Amino acid sequence: MIDEYSALLRNNMWSLVDLPAGRKIIGCKWIFRVKENPDGSINKYKARLVAKGFHQTTRFDYTETFSPVVKPTTIRVVLTIALSRNWKIQQLDINNAFLNGDLQEEVYMEQPKGFIEKSISHLVCKLHKSLYGLKQAPHSWFEKLYEALIDLGFTSAKSDQSLFTRFTMDHTTFLLVYVDHILVTGNNPSVIQQLISQLNKFFS
Repeated sequence: MIDEYSALLRNNMWSLVDLPAGRKIIGCKWIFRVKENPDGSINKYKARLVAKGFHQTTRFDYTETFSPVVKPTTIRVVLTIALSRNWKIQQLDINNAFLNGDLQEEVYMEQPKGFIEKSISHLVCKLHKSLYGLKQAPHSWFEKLYEALIDLGFTSAKSDQSLFTRFTMDHTTFLLVYVDHILVTGNNPSVIQQLISQLNKFFS
């Protein structure tokens, strides 16, 4: 919990402010899980702070709720191409992906339980970035990822905007987005490794 809370503060997730008149706050909660290794042994204990998005009000503290999900047909076509050409397929995990999305709306949340200082317990968190659980979190994250990929020379497919492609004289690269999971494949492994490094650096 301390590691998660510290990461949120480093990412400037919120500012502590007085709740403006006429505004309501949404709740939050801690979710715990155990990450296991392939052999079943414990890798680490993980805590995540999640906003109670069901407290949000439509068209008041959220508008867009689009979640980027690649179409099953697109997955089958890209994987068929990759397998037929013996391309390596890699999964890219962006650490705390949703926390990279910038909020356009004003959202106020209660302070996380276990980290409330008595002297400022009356203050609330004005969110600057999209916390897990917010209804607009997947949309905010996708906007940020979209900007990064366009800057890197990718094009979003018209038939499926969760498919990104980049074609040059030296390489062909496909990138599939399923919410906060990313698959990358192409004919040049070194280019893919460079891409993964660039994205990790961009979202670090």
